[in-house]
Amino acid sequence: MGDQHSFYCSVQDGAANEEFLDHVFRIILEEAVRKGTDVREKVCNWKNPEELQSLLDLELRTSGESSDKLLEYCHDVIKYSVKTGHPRFSNQLFSGLDVHALAGRMITEALNTSMATYEIAPVFVLMEEVLLKKLRELIGWQTGDGIFCPGGSISNICAMNLARYRLYPDCKQKGLWTLPKLAAFTSLECHYSIQKAAAFLGIGTDNVVLVQADDGGKMIPEELERKICEAKSQGRAPFLVSATSGTTVFGAFDPLDEIASICKKHGLWLHVDATWGGSALLSRQHRSLLNGIERADSVSWNAHKMLATGLQCSAFLLKDKSDLLKQCHCAKASYLFQIDKFYDISYDTGDKSIQCGRKVDCLKLWLMWKANGTEGLEKRVDRAFSLTKYLVENIKKRKGFQLVLEPEFVNVCFWFIPPSLRGKEKCDSYWEELRKVAPIIKERMVKKGSVMVGYQPHGKKVNFFRQIVVNPSGTEDDMNFFLDEIERLGCDL
Repeated sequence: MGDQHSFYCSVQDGAANEEFLDHVFRIILEEAVRKGTDVREKVCNWKNPEELQSLLDLELRTSGESSDKLLEYCHDVIKYSVKTGHPRFSNQLFSGLDVHALAGRMITEALNTSMATYEIAPVFVLMEEVLLKKLRELIGWQTGDGIFCPGGSISNICAMNLARYRLYPDCKQKGLWTLPKLAAFTSLECHYSIQKAAAFLGIGTDNVVLVQADDGGKMIPEELERKICEAKSQGRAPFLVSATSGTTVFGAFDPLDEIASICKKHGLWLHVDATWGGSALLSRQHRSLLNGIERADSVSWNAHKMLATGLQCSAFLLKDKSDLLKQCHCAKASYLFQIDKFYDISYDTGDKSIQCGRKVDCLKLWLMWKANGTEGLEKRVDRAFSLTKYLVENIKKRKGFQLVLEPEFVNVCFWFIPPSLRGKEKCDSYWEELRKVAPIIKERMVKKGSVMVGYQPHGKKVNFFRQIVVNPSGTEDDMNFFLDEIERLGCDL
C-alpha cells in the first residue's frame, strides 16, 4: 500500500506540475510575447526602486507557497519588466523577439545540459560546430576553431589570452613573472571589455594603448603604427591589436585591411571585435564594411544583437587550426575528460573554454537560421539598414533635429534642439542647456512607457540620443512615432 500511495502521489504531483507549467506558458505567451511585442502596449511600466519593492513580494519564506500565488508572481515579474521585444525599445544593442529563437531558448532551458562533453550534449556539440563553421565561412575562413562564450566580453578576454599564449606559452604554467612588459593596442572607441580583459589577465589597463580615432570613430592606421613603434622603443612587447567592427556609440568600422597589414609587419595577433557589426557579413550589400576581416586571427560575433536570437549568443571564432584554443585553456580534468572513453574524445569541447559548466547557446541561433534561411537573415540585416536610412532622412527634414554624424551602420546619433534653444548656438550657455535635454526627454519617455532609447555624451559632445535600429518588427511608423514623441515630450524645454 505504501508503494501504491507513493506512486499515486507522484502521479498527482506530476499532473499538478504540468498544469502549473501550462499556466506559466500561457502567461508567457500572453504577457511577454503578445503584449510584449504589441506596439499598442507600453515598453515598460516604470516604478522607482522603493515603489517597485513595495509592489513585489520578494521575500523568501520558510514554507512554500501555492501555485496560484506563484502564477501571480510570474505575472508581476513580466508586468514590471522592460519589454525588450517591443518595437519601440532601442535602449541597447539588442532588441526584438524572434519566436523560433525563443522556442530554442525554451528547449535549452528544459533540457538543462552543459556543453562540456559529447556524452551529455551530443546534439548540441554537433550543432555548435555546424554553426561555428558557417560563421567562419562568412568571415572567409575555410578552416579554424571556435566556441560559444557567455558574452562578447568573455570572447574578447579569450582573444587576448590566446594572443599572449601564442607568443609566451610558458606563462600558462609559470605565470606573469616570465613575461616582458606587454602592450596591447586598440582604438579610443573600443568596447570597455578590452581594458577589462587586460585587468583580468594581469596585463594591466595601463598597458592597453589607446589609438586615436578619426571624427567618424574609426581607428587611424598611421597612429596605430606610430604607437607600436613607440612602445617598442620603450622596451615594451606588443602582442595584440584589437580592432572594432561596429563601435558601441557611433557604429564605426575600423579599416581592417590596413590594420591587418600593420599587424603582419610587426608580427601581432589581430583580433576583430565584431560583436556588434559582425552580422553585416550576412548582407552582400553591406559586408564590405568588414573588408579585410578574413585576415584576422580571431573574431568576436554576437548573434543576440543584430540577429535578435536573444541573450546570449556570442561566438568566438579562430583562424587557427592547431588546437591553440584547447592548449591555452585546457586543464585536462581526468574526472570529466577521460582519455579512454568509448567515443571520439575530440568531440569533448569543454576544455577549450575557460568555464566548466557552459550553457547551450547554439540551439536558438540554429533554429532561427533553419526557419529563416541565410537569405532571410540577410533580409533582416538589409531591412535594418533601410529603416536606418529612412530615419536619417526624416531627421534631416525636421526642425530641431541635428545629426551628430552621418551613420554608416544602424546607430543613429542626434540632438533634439527644443524651440527655446534654436538659433542660440552662439550663446555661452547653449551647450550646457542642450546637455540637459536628452536626459529629461528620456525620463519622460520611460515614465510614460512609450519609448526607450539611449543617450550619452561623447568626448566634448554633450548628451545626444542614440537610436539603434535593429528590431525585426520595427516599421517606418515606429520611426515616425519616435521622432514625434521626442517633439511632444521636449517642446516645452
